[in-house]
Amino acid sequence: MRTGTLGPQQSYSERATKVWLELCGKKGEIVRFFDDIPDVFTALDEKEIDVGIVPIENSIEGSVGVTLDLLMEKDVTIIGGVVVPISHCLVSKGKTEDIHVILSHPHALAQCRQFLRKNFPNAELRTTGSTSHAARLATEFNEMAAIASEAAAKTYGLNVLLSGIQDWKKNETRFITMVASHNKQQTCVPQEKAANYKTSIIVYLDSDRPGALYEILKEFATRNINLTRIESRPSKRSLGDYLFYIDFEGTIDDENINDVISQIAMKTKKLKMLGSYGEYFA
Repeated sequence: MRTGTLGPQQSYSERATKVWLELCGKKGEIVRFFDDIPDVFTALDEKEIDVGIVPIENSIEGSVGVTLDLLMEKDVTIIGGVVVPISHCLVSKGKTEDIHVILSHPHALAQCRQFLRKNFPNAELRTTGSTSHAARLATEFNEMAAIASEAAAKTYGLNVLLSGIQDWKKNETRFITMVASHNKQQTCVPQEKAANYKTSIIVYLDSDRPGALYEILKEFATRNINLTRIESRPSKRSLGDYLFYIDFEGTIDDENINDVISQIAMKTKKLKMLGSYGEYFA
């Protein structure tokens, strides 16, 4: 099984990937690293990898927009999820007083926004493809620091200047495991029961009219199906035109879930099934 995720080594994405592979009894399997999220989707589409693992949501900063957009654009199916606790560190070759440039993934910088404003108000902030990529770049100059994990600091020979610098102590990122929808072979089956099971869909309403979204949500309420997330994203067709991403408890093996999906499909212009899957915690 060829698995791809964001790299380089010691990214939080790699952590999620290792958890998933271990669940599937494939611990120690070689992982292919990519520079950014679109590259993982492209590799799946072009059959360079069998499984792709990318971040989709953070408890502080919210959803990863590029992942949501690509879930709509690409023909992929979600087969699992992994929730990873995130603890950011400020890491560098130099000392705290030397730091003039701080590097990290945009979401990591956002998760530490208050810390950076208070402690490094004059530092230049630069974005990278992942936290581990930032750590690798920070090895070049003493005045550079990265927001990354303690494991990344060890891997790239950096000092941990400060630990736990995220603005909120409870910081978790949810990752999804995907396969190309044309890949009918079951590439990975977790060997233990998930913490919870859910189904993810995208809906595009047939018209912008009062009560249109309510009619969709009512289908869940009348069947006592719990929604775990609902979010709108621009359809990119016109201003004010939106897609709705909905996660809810249960799988398509449940007749009740099949029924609600059928009813929603009749009330929307488009419904895209992203998958039914189990979610695990690292």
